[in-house]
Amino acid sequence: MEVVWIGHSCFRLRGREAVVVTDPFQKMPGYTLGRLTADIVTVSHRHAGHDNAAAVGGNPRVVAGPGEYEIKGVFITGVQTAHDAEGGKKRGRNTAYLVEMEDLVVCHLGDLGHALTTEQVEAMSKVAVLLIPVGAGSTIGASTAAEVISLIEPKIVVPMHYRVDGVTSHLDPVDKFCRELGVKQADAIPKLSVAPSSLPEEVQVVILEPRGLKGSAGD
Repeated sequence: MEVVWIGHSCFRLRGREAVVVTDPFQKMPGYTLGRLTADIVTVSHRHAGHDNAAAVGGNPRVVAGPGEYEIKGVFITGVQTAHDAEGGKKRGRNTAYLVEMEDLVVCHLGDLGHALTTEQVEAMSKVAVLLIPVGAGSTIGASTAAEVISLIEPKIVVPMHYRVDGVTSHLDPVDKFCRELGVKQADAIPKLSVAPSSLPEEVQVVILEPRGLKGSAGD
């Protein structure tokens, strides 16, 4: 499976049978969505920075809420969470998605705003690759992200939803998250290629280059 970070909370997951795009954005200072095509689009919550499925080509099936879905051989489970630490009273609901393809489970946490409950952790027990917000602001920050990682115990962690050079943002930078985890910030790479046989024994943080950063080469 190939994982590419477009920017903010938007990723492209490409497998042999299908392509999944998560949280495509409408207007995001410093980013451009570019020409994306997909078979499936997941939307964590209704917000301009996360809900622009109409801009994704290929007539994708849109998944926008909790439940179990099977589309083109991809199994998706939407887990209900909240966009804040008060059960959604301030910012509403959020859906985290477990995407199973290529014998791997990737979890996209969307705009998670709180530490996970025991029930939510149990639903995420098979996660190999975790896409997690770390920039605070309207989502969890470094310390809560570290707590979530310790509960889920994924093999690979890919941070998202943080401040990037060249993007006007009130979010924290990713180095704060790396310091919280006690890991050295690695150089960003264009994409993550992962298979069950290539998973590390201990948790590994992978920093991806934002493909949709304005002025970048893209593809």
